[in-house]
Amino acid sequence: MADNKEYRFDTQRVRAGYDPKNHNNAVSPPIYQTAAYDFRDVEHARNLFTFKEVGNLYSRVGNPTVAVLEQRVAALDKASGAIALASGMAAITYTLLNLAEGGGSILVSPYLYGGSTDSFKKVYPKLGIKIDLAKNILNPEKLAEEITENTRAIFIESISNPSAVLLDVDAIAKVAHEHGIPLVVDNTVATPYLFNPIDHGADIVVYSATKGLNGHGNLIGGLILESGKFNFVTDKFPQFSEKYYTLRDPEGTLRTFPEVFPAFPFTARVRFNYLNYFGASLGAFDAYLALIGLETLSERLEKQSKNAVAIAEYLNAHDFVEWVRYPTLKDSPSHALYQRDFGKGAGGVLSFGFKGTAEEREKFLNSVELFHYHVNIGDSRSLIVNSPQTTHGELEAAEKAIADIPENLIRISAGLEDIADLVEDLEQAFQKARA
Repeated sequence: MADNKEYRFDTQRVRAGYDPKNHNNAVSPPIYQTAAYDFRDVEHARNLFTFKEVGNLYSRVGNPTVAVLEQRVAALDKASGAIALASGMAAITYTLLNLAEGGGSILVSPYLYGGSTDSFKKVYPKLGIKIDLAKNILNPEKLAEEITENTRAIFIESISNPSAVLLDVDAIAKVAHEHGIPLVVDNTVATPYLFNPIDHGADIVVYSATKGLNGHGNLIGGLILESGKFNFVTDKFPQFSEKYYTLRDPEGTLRTFPEVFPAFPFTARVRFNYLNYFGASLGAFDAYLALIGLETLSERLEKQSKNAVAIAEYLNAHDFVEWVRYPTLKDSPSHALYQRDFGKGAGGVLSFGFKGTAEEREKFLNSVELFHYHVNIGDSRSLIVNSPQTTHGELEAAEKAIADIPENLIRISAGLEDIADLVEDLEQAFQKARA
């Protein structure tokens, strides 16, 4: 913005990272649909390539529209640095590769998105990275027993998909830091409006920008943010002490990422190593759509949370429902953490167990009229899906049991419609299923 004043959240989500004076006074951030950028002269090119001057080179590694998105989300998360990518999975992948390249292990929560879990068994072991499934993620005081000398990070979700499990992020961060490793938090469901992981000790935050950050189901994107507080110059992370020819100063002296980018070495290393050469770059138009979505983040998440509470209470009293998982319910194992950490709500994602046969469950899903039946979450429209057979269909029976995802689980992502219409739609679908 035009000055250095520290504005509050709702001002930042509309204004952070953008000054119209630097963009021909355009009120809305322009879409810089260009592959490359002219240099003013040879000296300008030399300054950019030696990081003496900040600017744009090539849109694979940086674009002005994308930069506004990065800076805006960084402001909302109180992060020192951010990088936007082509998807949430790219954000997770680049994060874990950046941490454990060359060998190492990541201690992960069992309560994760199915695609994350499936990638952990299919991809990382073949790259020499071991994934350890935490047995004590709900009991942080015992979590230290699972950290080995090869552990390079702990990876969790702040609100889990699909069961809305909450974890004690503060306690898990404390354990991680006592062992010299960072805590990585996937904050996709919560967004920075409902929960700020960095405030609770997280070192790295990842997002699927496709979901709540954007909220309109019209783009695929991801982000990585860093707190700037974790020291990566240790024996556990020798890659951050490597000196690169591409980081040389104007006199030709080779330098490390922490030397060139002391405030944000992690995201800088992702940008100039992984994004630069793996190439999962976010397009300018998608970044623009994400920025438009961010402008209504607070209002959307507030209403989605309220609608989710009403749906959870309706389902909790329904004869055709076996159980409901949502942190606001007093019998939820996550209720105490919800009361402590989530003053603005618990988000729009909840799940319930359908009481009936598989055929009746399928008839119920086929009978909804207002809810959209597909795999996204965080949309302005209300969504419903049978997660064990779709979003978590990659998981084998034993893996579903560990993640506590029974076959009768149905996930709902509450949208912005009138709650009475949403409840009526569910009720008519229940009646048709059990007719």
